[in-house]
Order: sequence, then structure tokens, then C-alpha cells
Amino acid sequence: MKVVNITFQFQDGQSDQTHVAAEGESVLDVALNNGIQLQHNCGGVCGCSTCHVYVLRGENDLPEISDKEEDFIDRAVNPRINSRLGCQCVVQGNEDVVILLPRQEFLGH
Repeated sequence: MKVVNITFQFQDGQSDQTHVAAEGESVLDVALNNGIQLQHNCGGVCGCSTCHVYVLRGENDLPEISDKEEDFIDRAVNPRINSRLGCQCVVQGNEDVVILLPRQEFLGH
């Protein structure tokens, strides 16, 4: 089974955290399993924009963005070219991933 490191960086000033992720785990899964607050109003089924993150490194080893995910990202707070939904960023490669978490004190769509 492939494993990679996911490093979480925080816009609210918390120290970076790095955690191991197994193939098939999503960024959302890894965050929640390690006590990192990442909103997920729909339960992680690509039905909202609350688990919005920025992928700073490792995007080539994540699944390609779907039309549905892109539609929800358009509803996220401050979307960027490297925006993804944490529930859709599933580990599938060998490259470590770096994620920037936006502030989490908002109500999502």
C-alpha cells in the first residue's frame, strides 16, 4: 500500500502539521483523523464547498477535478486556481502533498 505525507498549513497561524496518508484516503479523512478542524457540512460527498482547501504541492498525484467539484469550488470563499475540495483529494500517487487550510470560521454552502 502506498503512503504519502500530507502537510497541513493554516491561514490562522497554527503551526504546520504533517501526517501520513494511505492510498485511498482523502485530505478530509486525514485532517479529521488527526484532530484538524476542516468543515464538511455534506459529510464529505462533494455536496457543498465547506471542505475547500488550497493544494500547494502534490496536485499531480491527486484525481483530476470533476465538473461537480468545480461547481462547488466556485461557491467557496476566495477560490483560487489551486482550490480543491478536501473530500475529493484522494491519495493515489507517490508525491507528498502540501495543503493550505483557509480559516474555518465561516458558514459554507
